Parts: sequence; structure tokens; C-alpha cells
Amino acid sequence: MNSAPGPLADLTFALVGPGRVGSSLAHWAVGAGARCLSVAGTPGSPRAADLAERLGARIASSLELAAAEARWIWIATPDGRIHEVARRLASRQRQGLALHVSGALGASALAPLAAAGCRVGSFHPLRAFAAVEESPAPGTFYALDGDPEARALGRRLAQAFGGECGVVGEEQRTLYHWAATLAAGGVVTLLATARAVGRELGLPEAALRGYGELSRGALAAALAVAEPRDTITGPAARGDLDTIEGHLAALAARAPALVPLAVELARATLALRAESGPLDPAQRRLAERLAREDLLDRPKERVLTSTRPKPA
Repeated sequence: MNSAPGPLADLTFALVGPGRVGSSLAHWAVGAGARCLSVAGTPGSPRAADLAERLGARIASSLELAAAEARWIWIATPDGRIHEVARRLASRQRQGLALHVSGALGASALAPLAAAGCRVGSFHPLRAFAAVEESPAPGTFYALDGDPEARALGRRLAQAFGGECGVVGEEQRTLYHWAATLAAGGVVTLLATARAVGRELGLPEAALRGYGELSRGALAAALAVAEPRDTITGPAARGDLDTIEGHLAALAARAPALVPLAVELARATLALRAESGPLDPAQRRLAERLAREDLLDRPKERVLTSTRPKPA
């Protein structure tokens, strides 16, 4: 018995850029019934050849051939190459639709194709692709931009992939993308930094794994509520100046390069706390001390002046 056709069964596409993101999206589209006609990558790329074989597509001998007969072109190259790819495709492409998958760039990155008569837009999956993913993750957000036809296709793709979507305009793109890097790479960077400090101290491997479990629990709690800022814990959130002082002094002695990071994280924590309501006296005292412009210029042994009472 034949299975029911997928929600994209009437669509065909060509892919330019068979990296992790492009390959993943191509798998998702084919899994939803679309047909990949061609894959274009670096000449002689085994990755492009392997993806084309798996999807039943042909290898394009050039970027110009990648779009032949396809309903839409997916451009999944690095951001710095998108405009050039669009320029080369525009020499042959006079109609149809093109989508790029960059989060940082809007539809104007495909201006050469738009000038040639194509409808253009962007379709950015708000997801970290550490490897090629052959099945979409339900609930992923997709940022759309561009011509009405491009946005309509983006909405159809997002629905087929079990995700949500919305328009993120050209003027919003840079900081939208920065926030995305903070939510993904920034979180991982902080965890990796915590483990590096623990490793430098000679902590047992179980403690290093423990940082990961700590991070997992904190993130799960943050995702379970409407306002993640309400789940922030730790000495900065409590306004514990003495503990923060100890952290900064120890970092100054063992890892001075991390002092600015620690200070900015504490400042950001208190700023988020202030959004929920007035700071209490301890939090205000810490915020005032962290706001001092000369904070990072002090001798590294004493980043903050101690407020502990001196022994009699």
C-alpha cells in the first residue's frame, strides 16, 4: 500500500551549499515529499556527491545549473558568499523563487536575483546544527523575510517541518542573529569555560560532568516558565557582594582574562533582576559597585574593595 503523499509533494528544489544546515533542510524537505533536483557545492566535493546520491538528485556542474527546473532554490552557503552566489545565478535565472538560510542577512542579500525577476526571501531555522540532522525538530522557529511569495513558501515549509515561523525584518536581523548566537554558542561557551576552570583547578571528572548537569537543570527550569529571568539563581542575583568579591579576586589570581566576563555576567544578572521589580538593598549595593568605571583597572589581586569588617 502506498503511503499518503507528504505536504510538499508538489514541490521541487535545488540546493546550493550542502553543509550541515543545507543538508539538514534538504533531508527535511525530501522527507516531507519534496523532490531535490540538484545539489551544487564546491567542485569535486564528496559531501555534495554523497548528499545528491542519498536524495536521488544530480550534482550540478556549476551554480548556474543548480536551479534548472526547480520550484525554488535554497542557498545555504556561508553568509559572505550569498550575494556572489545570487549574482552568478542571476545570469541564468529569470523567474522562480530563491531562499537563503542566513539568520544575519535579510532578503536584500539576494538582490541580483530579485533584479533578474525572481521572488526572493530568507528562511532561517533558529537551531544549532552540530551535525546533519535528517529529521526536523518539532517546535523550531523559522525566521522569514522577503517577497510575499517567499514568505508564503517559508510558512508552508515551517508547517511541514512541525515548526513555528514569523517575519524577522531586515532591520532586526543583526541583533536577532546575535541573540541566537548567545542562546546557542554563548550557552555552550559558558559551560565550556566552567569546565575549563574546573580542569585547571584539578577537579575530578565527576565534578566537570556535574557542571553539565547543573547547566541542564537550570536551562530546563528557565524553559518551563514564561520569564526565564525569574529562575536566575546565584550570588549576583542575591546581591552577595562578599561572594562576588571572592570570585573576582580568585579569578584575578588564576585566570585574569575571565574577570571582565564575570563582571559583565553579574551586571547583566542584576539588570534582569531589576526588570522584575526594585532591587533590594544588597542587590543595589552590588550593582553600584559593579557600575564603577574603574572596576577593571584595579590591581588584579583586589578587583573589588572588601566590605568585610576588619578584625578588632
